[in-house]
Amino acid sequence: MFRSLKNIDSAYQQTKTLALLFMVLCASIAGYAVYASQRTARLAQDHIYLLDQGQLLAATSHNVQDNRPVEAQDHVKRFHEYFFTLDPDSKAIESNVTQSLFLADESAKRAYDNYKESGYYNNLIQANISQHITVDSVVVNPTTYPYYAKCYATEQIIRATNVTTRALVSECYLRDVSRSTNNPHGFLMERWRVIQNNDLRTEARL
Repeated sequence: MFRSLKNIDSAYQQTKTLALLFMVLCASIAGYAVYASQRTARLAQDHIYLLDQGQLLAATSHNVQDNRPVEAQDHVKRFHEYFFTLDPDSKAIESNVTQSLFLADESAKRAYDNYKESGYYNNLIQANISQHITVDSVVVNPTTYPYYAKCYATEQIIRATNVTTRALVSECYLRDVSRSTNNPHGFLMERWRVIQNNDLRTEARL
């Protein structure tokens, strides 16, 4: 009789141990399932799917702040290309300058007004002079805010008989603003000024 009771007690302990092990196993599986589902959801949030002519394309999303220095460089480059690329056409000049002024504060507007009052744009139109700029590099300091930027560029003044090449250096500070169609990078250039605009050479046109 005592042996029978002992066997029953032993069987009960074994059943209890198996039940506990089963519960631990179920909890582990449930925990892993929750972790895996959350991980999958996070990975899915990092991908954007685009439909292009019936084909599904995956694009990876990134933190916007990771690209700010690159966007700042392109913003400064874009401004200079609009502001200094001019043809002997009043409407073309106005269109380019207007686009550039969306990217900067009143410091750029003052520079435009000064050029206009001095007759610079009228001279371009009357003498059929074109002006083209190539931005060589833009250096941005992302560790301070507003971000300091310095632009190094090469200007070409194209006349009927010759081409004058100039070295242009400017500086500004960049402040975050809302993105828009006219300002896709969401920056505003402040305190912009040209600190160097020297002739390098003049070459006769063939």
